[in-house]
Amino acid sequence: MHIGWSLIMTIGILLGQSSGGQGAEAIKLPPPATRGGRPLAEALQDRRTVRAFASRSLDLGQISQLLWSADGVSDPRGLRTAPSAGATYPLDLYLVVGERGVQDLPAGVYRYQVAAHALFPVAPGDVRAAVARASLHQSWITQAPVMVVITGEYRRCAARYGERGVRYTHMEAGNVSQNLFLAAEALGLGAGIVGAFEDKPLAQVLKLPPAHEPLLVMPVGYKS
Repeated sequence: MHIGWSLIMTIGILLGQSSGGQGAEAIKLPPPATRGGRPLAEALQDRRTVRAFASRSLDLGQISQLLWSADGVSDPRGLRTAPSAGATYPLDLYLVVGERGVQDLPAGVYRYQVAAHALFPVAPGDVRAAVARASLHQSWITQAPVMVVITGEYRRCAARYGERGVRYTHMEAGNVSQNLFLAAEALGLGAGIVGAFEDKPLAQVLKLPPAHEPLLVMPVGYKS
């Protein structure tokens, strides 16, 4: 079933209203699994950086599990799966979806709304090739059906910790990226990681707010 961008925006509005208005255009994700699954030791043993992906779509359940595992809410107090200095949470996750990359989700850029466990549509269209160009023409990342881009808003952490907040933000990005690596492995998927890119062109492609600095690009999909 193919759903167009305009329809997904309309559905998102309805879902946002029915879920207490958390984001007028939010697309609610399925609940993540918080028990069971593959043993952690196995995921750690098998985790490798993947640079070749199969041409196979993901589903919303897998997207839900990946994003929640990376930096989702795991405690009634609002604490998350990744540690954060002073619980300042300076990071945001953006999901880049390729054409037919996720079943029942149009190609586009989405922002992960942590508290609502939902996706907020940012921009339509398959921008994987543009992300690759901004990433110093690393074309291999376009094979992945989706990419997760980790961004940092330094002022959230710096407001409490001053200049050291920048370091703490980078540390948190490492924690989140490792969570995503292990979650992908546990789901039978693979993930890569890219830190070499031109910041401004990448931010423009993703339509990032001015304060959101891109830190890492992580392509995710079935291993080739």
